[in-house]
Amino acid sequence: MPFFGLGLHILVALFFAVHAMRSGQQMYWLIILFSFPLLGSIVYFFAIYLPDSRLEYGARKVVASVAKSLDPERELREARAAFEYTPAAQNQMRLALALLESGAAGEAAKHYEECLKGPFASDLEIKYCAARAFVESSRNSPAISHLEEIRAKDSNFRAEQVSLLMARALAATGRNQEAKSEFERAAIRFGSFEVHAEYAIWALTSGDNATALKLQTKLDQAMKHWNKHTYSLNMHLVQRINLASDAAKNRV
Repeated sequence: MPFFGLGLHILVALFFAVHAMRSGQQMYWLIILFSFPLLGSIVYFFAIYLPDSRLEYGARKVVASVAKSLDPERELREARAAFEYTPAAQNQMRLALALLESGAAGEAAKHYEECLKGPFASDLEIKYCAARAFVESSRNSPAISHLEEIRAKDSNFRAEQVSLLMARALAATGRNQEAKSEFERAAIRFGSFEVHAEYAIWALTSGDNATALKLQTKLDQAMKHWNKHTYSLNMHLVQRINLASDAAKNRV
């Protein structure tokens, strides 16, 4: 039995050693893992593996969702207070994001415009958030410009989100064929519920009933496997789909 335990510790250490090599960690982690298989694996798990995993990302998302539901305006209040006290670029970016997440896209866009004039003018995350704010406030032409710049500098940066924003912005400017092509590429490349949902909303809005029906079938199949938590996280998208579907029926 002790031999089995020792072997298990070494297997766990080997697993983390492979992770360390693939993720480019410092070589001293290998020494720690094989010198102290049990303790080293525990330390590596909490110090490196967990922060880099989807598990922690999911946990952070759940915690943020719960915190927002308990006090939806807290981050906006704190961000606004911080910016008023110290109007530095970092505080302005925090305020812009808080405004965007709270639905005040127009005000957020103004702050992002200011952020893009300063030392963070070439920051891709700022450009992406600015594009979000512009799309949400119906300023789609500048949104397209920012999204094109992002792709030119790094085609893999937030690729799925950039593709969806681009498709929405193209549709809003009447470039429906380009929007459909963008949605189609995103659906093939990513195939997520969000992509299919946004594509379906566009199809319902633009009168592409055949595409809408095909996508609705995929969405219904995905939702059959949801639990209550997954449904609550995607409730806003589901509501938008239902609204678009009702509007399409009323047009018939």
